[in-house]
Amino acid sequence: MSSQSSRPDLIPQTTADAAERDYFFENPPPPALEKHSGQAKEFIDFHAPAGRRVVLVTSGGTTVPLERQTVRFIDNFSAGTRGATSAEYFLEAGYAVIFLHRQFSLQPYSRHYSHATDCFLDFLHEGPDGSIVANEEYQSKMLEVLRRYNSAKKQNLLLTLPFTTINDYLFVLRSISQLMRPLGPDGLLYLAAAVSDFFVPPERMVEHKIQSTNATETQAVPEQTTKEQNEEETFDNFDSSPTVPRSKRLIVDLDPVPKFLKNLVDGWAPEGMIVSFKLETDPEILVRKAQYSLDRYQHHLVIGNLLSTRKWEVVFVAPNQSDTWIRVPRRRKKMTSSGIENMVGELGDKPLDPKDLPEGEPEMEIESLIIPAVEELHTSHIKRTRGTR
Repeated sequence: MSSQSSRPDLIPQTTADAAERDYFFENPPPPALEKHSGQAKEFIDFHAPAGRRVVLVTSGGTTVPLERQTVRFIDNFSAGTRGATSAEYFLEAGYAVIFLHRQFSLQPYSRHYSHATDCFLDFLHEGPDGSIVANEEYQSKMLEVLRRYNSAKKQNLLLTLPFTTINDYLFVLRSISQLMRPLGPDGLLYLAAAVSDFFVPPERMVEHKIQSTNATETQAVPEQTTKEQNEEETFDNFDSSPTVPRSKRLIVDLDPVPKFLKNLVDGWAPEGMIVSFKLETDPEILVRKAQYSLDRYQHHLVIGNLLSTRKWEVVFVAPNQSDTWIRVPRRRKKMTSSGIENMVGELGDKPLDPKDLPEGEPEMEIESLIIPAVEELHTSHIKRTRGTR
C-alpha cells in the first residue's frame, strides 16, 4: 500500500460520509449531549448482558431556530402521540425503551392525562383529610396506568431523554445509535419523530431576535410626534401605516438537512433493525414514496401513513415482502391494557377513503396492532442476522 493511500484525508468518502463529517463539524453539539449519552450508555449496559431487546423510540417534532438566542423558530404539528403510545406497547412486549422525545411533548403513561381535553386537575379532588384523591370515575384507569408506569421504573425499562432542535436530535440520535452497537440485532430503532427537512446553518443565523421594524435605528422624529403617538407605535403590528417603518416580509433561506438514515444503516447501528416512518397527505404517492425511501436507504421497514387516516391505518413496506396494510377494525372495542391480543386489522391493497370512516377517533389504538407486527419482524431479523432458525 502506498504511503499516500494511508492518509485519512485521501481515503475515498461517500457523499453520505462527507455530509456527516461536514454537519457534525460545522454545527455545535448540544450542551447536554455528554450527559444524555452517559445515561443511555448506562441503560444499555444494564440490559445488554441479560439479552433483553432494547428499542430507541424517537418521538415528537424538531424545531428549526431562526436566531442563536432563539425567539422565533419553525415547528410542525407533531405532539408525539405515535411515539409515546408505541413506547408503552413496546414496554408491554418486554422491550427496554429509550424514549428520545421533543421536550414537553407526550410521554408514555402521562399521555393519558396530559393530552386530555380536560385539565389534569379536573381528575382530582381534595379529600376530607386534606389529601389529594382521584375522582371515583377515573380511579380504576389511573391506578392501572400508575401500576404499569411504576413497574417500568422499578425494572429500569424506561429511559426518557429530551430534545428541542433538529441539531439536538441529530447529535443525540447518532450518539445513542452508536452506543447500541453492542446489542447487535437485539437493538431496534423506531424512528417516529417528525424530523425537520430544512434548517438554518449556524453561520447564517443571526444572534438576536429578528426585528419586525427598524425602530432600533436612529431616525429623525417629527416635532409634532407626541409621546402618545410614540406609545401607540409600540403596537404597530396592527397599524397599516406605522410611523416607524417596518418590513412586511421575512425571507428565510433554509438549507436541506442531510439525510443520515444511510449513515445509521451502514455505520451507526449496522446490525440493529431500523424502522422509519413516511407521512404523506396524497394517497396516490404514499406507497411509492415509502418504497423509494426503503430502496434508497436499505433499512428494514418503512411504516407509511396518511395525515387524514393515520390513527386508522398504516402500511408496512419491507424488503422482499408484499405491502401490508394494518387497520383498526371499525367496530372493534378498545384493547385492554394487557395488550395480549395477536391480530392484525383488515387487509387491503389501497388506502381508506376518509369519508368512509366513522366520526371521531377509533375505539382502539392502532399502535396495539403495529407493535406486535414490528416485534414479529424484529424476531425474524434477529434469527436471520444470527443465522438461526
